[in-house]
Amino acid sequence: MEREQLKISLTEIVKSNKTINERLQEICNLLHLNVANHDWVGFYFADANKKELHLGPFAGLPTDHITIPFGKGICGQVAESNETFLVDDVTAQDNYISCNIDVKSEIVVPIIVNDINIGQIDIDSNTVSAFSSEDKELLEWLTDEIAEMYKG
Repeated sequence: MEREQLKISLTEIVKSNKTINERLQEICNLLHLNVANHDWVGFYFADANKKELHLGPFAGLPTDHITIPFGKGICGQVAESNETFLVDDVTAQDNYISCNIDVKSEIVVPIIVNDINIGQIDIDSNTVSAFSSEDKELLEWLTDEIAEMYKG
């Protein structure tokens, strides 16, 4: 799917009247099925009191990582840094949690609502260096749109 059509489809999902969880699941499905190298797409949401992330809607193979402590793995690091983390080669990361032995690269983008990191979108690829600066831009735009869903 071309990037502009993808953005239009994502906007339609975000603006729909469905529940937030339904919209998040549709986003996962769309990105997983229509974007090359998006082999797993999911959301993790923060429990700041317990300093843990909890798996939300996802598309792709099931994962054992339904709870991730802040600071552990790429997702846990984003929970602390509040910054997008793009990893071209997961084998080069000391603090990487493997969800699947086939995963080669990953991008995690935080969802910030009122200056608080409430969660993140996590995308894994079975291809090394699968994510571009355009992917990063699109996902940061998307998480801004998702943040608006939580404000509204």
